[in-house]
Amino acid sequence: MVIVDAPGHEKEWEEYVSSHPQAYHYHQWRWKAIIEQAFGHSTRYLIAREGETVHGVLPLTLMSSWLFGRFMVSVPFVNYGGLLVSTSAAAKALLEKAEAIAREIGARHIELRHIKPVGLGLQSKHHKVTLLLQLAQDVETQWKQFDCKLRNQIRKAEKSQLSTMLGREDCLEAFYAVFAQTMRDLGTPVYGKSFFASILEQFPTAKILLVNKEAATVAAGFMVSFRDTVEVPWAGSLKEYRPLCPNMLLYWEAMKWAMQGGFQTFDFGRSTPGEGTYRFKLQWGAVPIPLVWEYWMANQKKMPDLSPKNPKYQVAINLWKQLPLAVANQLGPVIVKNIP
Repeated sequence: MVIVDAPGHEKEWEEYVSSHPQAYHYHQWRWKAIIEQAFGHSTRYLIAREGETVHGVLPLTLMSSWLFGRFMVSVPFVNYGGLLVSTSAAAKALLEKAEAIAREIGARHIELRHIKPVGLGLQSKHHKVTLLLQLAQDVETQWKQFDCKLRNQIRKAEKSQLSTMLGREDCLEAFYAVFAQTMRDLGTPVYGKSFFASILEQFPTAKILLVNKEAATVAAGFMVSFRDTVEVPWAGSLKEYRPLCPNMLLYWEAMKWAMQGGFQTFDFGRSTPGEGTYRFKLQWGAVPIPLVWEYWMANQKKMPDLSPKNPKYQVAINLWKQLPLAVANQLGPVIVKNIP
């Protein structure tokens, strides 16, 4: 098995990803450019080959900060990534190459974001789930599957004279304003606007959905699609408008758009079991699917914990919630670029 760096092999990378049944949106080659351009990180995209046949790929991002040290992630900032292989030999060879790179640059660990363990004896975390809803074939059937409480909340949003708008670059400013305020209120640094602009540039199928109250955008979601699935990895709403249920209208309109486009699965994105966002997604009928994040460790035995739930970050999170929005928006992209 020979491992090669992917630059110069973009076509065979994309052909392999497009044909692999377990590939995700974030295995696509274009994410390399997004991560490099929006965050300034170096990447190593590795291909396992035997002759002209590709047996696996591994997209790696090299990250470094004074707080967390050096480490590598596949794929940071998103829900899925990791090893995509056809054989166990390819998985083993790709991991060995990744370990060699990690040792060369002095990385503390490698994080691989999987749905299922790859069987290489790695330590793993099971702290997150993704929530998937199998969509009905038509809007009316899907509506009937919701319980009365959920339908009433959607109707409340509609009766509150909320309207929706679907777009791309024309909706980016409004989306980002809502998303940035939501992140500040959660105590979480926000991604730079350039991240979302890069996704729109690289993926013509990416969409932004806005919920408006007259001239004000009160909720917004960013949608990506791959094969038969629509995913909403980033969304937010202004807390002062939440009594009007704009989130309910946001997700219902996103589902309607997905069904009308022939998509079969709606991916709500990852959540922590038991938290508010988790319960919000469950009420739509979504099924939790455990995520398995696996780790190669250089020296330390304890797996890294960069989660905002880590108690040592609580003071910083509480302080962040108090920042003026303009300050949070300026500092956030600088900090979050090293929080995968």
